[in-house]
Amino acid sequence: MISVIPDAGTLSRVRLSLSPAHDVVTWLRLTAAGRRHPFLGDPGPAARSALRRPDVALIAYCQPDGRNGLTYMPDLLTPMPSRGAAGRVFDEQLAMMDATSEEDAAHQVATVRFGGGPMPASLRSALDAGEFGRRVANGMRQFWREALADEWTGMCAALEADIAARSREMAGHGVGHLLDTLHPDIGWSGGRLDIRKGRYEEEVRPSDREVVLTPTLHAEVGVQLETSGDLVLFYPAAGLGSALDHPRTPAMGKLLGQSRAALLGDLDVARSTGELAARIHLSPATVSYHLGVLHRSGLVLRARDRHVVRYRRSEEGDALLGRHQGAGRTRT
Repeated sequence: MISVIPDAGTLSRVRLSLSPAHDVVTWLRLTAAGRRHPFLGDPGPAARSALRRPDVALIAYCQPDGRNGLTYMPDLLTPMPSRGAAGRVFDEQLAMMDATSEEDAAHQVATVRFGGGPMPASLRSALDAGEFGRRVANGMRQFWREALADEWTGMCAALEADIAARSREMAGHGVGHLLDTLHPDIGWSGGRLDIRKGRYEEEVRPSDREVVLTPTLHAEVGVQLETSGDLVLFYPAAGLGSALDHPRTPAMGKLLGQSRAALLGDLDVARSTGELAARIHLSPATVSYHLGVLHRSGLVLRARDRHVVRYRRSEEGDALLGRHQGAGRTRT
């Protein structure tokens, strides 16, 4: 049992936020362990292929083996979500990983159990070279892009719906009620927050610290006690079964992936990467990556318009969508 006894200043600083890094690394853990998600199913061949990338493998090495009920993982892999727009949280978390000092990285990784064996040589080499933070940030970005990007919009929608509902609960019934209704393994009573988590036995008394409540797509409760004294509490988002246990994309989305299908469908007219990013609500880097895949597949064409590269659907793209070339397309 982990018991948290907060003071008034800490209770006044409770907030809700997504933690994309937590969901990415947990999906990676499922993949590395050969497990299925209870609602989303098999992580898929793209996720398994991504594990072969050296920087992704470093993250996989740091996943807990669960022996003796202990599930420690370096906190630097899941930095506390920053305040501000949800769309920037993942990039900011990656920047925090990249900025991790050599000393902090070595200290945190030293606490990991490596299946009872020695630290993998490639992991030791990254630490000795002072490159661990930079490389795991790159590995997280690679794994997200190759294994999760196409489903990310739908996943985030389920998490954001939970945050909206919890925010209404907190506004209507108070922080204590919110804390007491997050999950059966989390209870609030008499000014004390009890979290049942494996064989951990710990009591903490944060004073004027921040508490971040983070819904996740996964079934387990998690606790992260920052060195600063701040606390992140991960809990399964409400209604995941109904939110995720259904076909997540239409037929074209299943073939191409949700993001690529949306981009292809929006190219009736030539558009730039920036225009598409704003319309599809993805980052320009993600849009650029998907457009590259569609271009190499012959589904979109690209042409330079002065200082801007614009993309439009090709004849093959029109045929895939069942449209005659030029139907509904505005010439510019």
